[in-house]
Amino acid sequence: MSGNLFIVSAPSGAGKTSLVNGLLTQNKQIDLSVSYTTRDPRPGEVNGTDYHFVTREQFMQKAQHGDFLESAEVYGNLYGTSQSWISQENGKGRDILLEIDWQGAAQVRSKFPDSIGIFILPPSLETLETRLKGRKQDSDEIIAKRLQAAREDISHVAEFDYVIINDKLDVALHQLNSVVVAASLRRNRQLTRQANLINQLQK
Repeated sequence: MSGNLFIVSAPSGAGKTSLVNGLLTQNKQIDLSVSYTTRDPRPGEVNGTDYHFVTREQFMQKAQHGDFLESAEVYGNLYGTSQSWISQENGKGRDILLEIDWQGAAQVRSKFPDSIGIFILPPSLETLETRLKGRKQDSDEIIAKRLQAAREDISHVAEFDYVIINDKLDVALHQLNSVVVAASLRRNRQLTRQANLINQLQK
């Protein structure tokens, strides 16, 4: 039986990465898909753990070979999800989490209609701006562009199944894990997973 495929999207600075890392610590049934990207590593990021960092030429070669389930260009950098890895892990019954933007989410939904979309919102644009400045990674000009892009990202919120407001991290993390747990308990999955028990109980 294949596992669930979760898509988590959010505007830059909404706290998506912190929530995903917290979820992976709490829930050992779910695996994170490590995306390929042409952008430079940020301080502390590890190749193969946070992203597979590749050149634009390497990325384009993989794209031409049909290696990506989805791909998108964001802020001039390319991002893509390995199709073979998703198929392999999903086939083992593992739940997979994709941390991608709304463009990639739309591509995945077209191929996996049963995927579960979760959108993370900041409590306000002011809070989002404060978080972006607090990272001390971008110039004021880049932050202004990210805020403008955030409005575009947020306009796609209705395309997702669940919406979580990341005001307090612990509360948002509990809500995110609740969505993942609830999905594993859906009727069709439990009827397959617990078939032996259900048959015994009906005798």
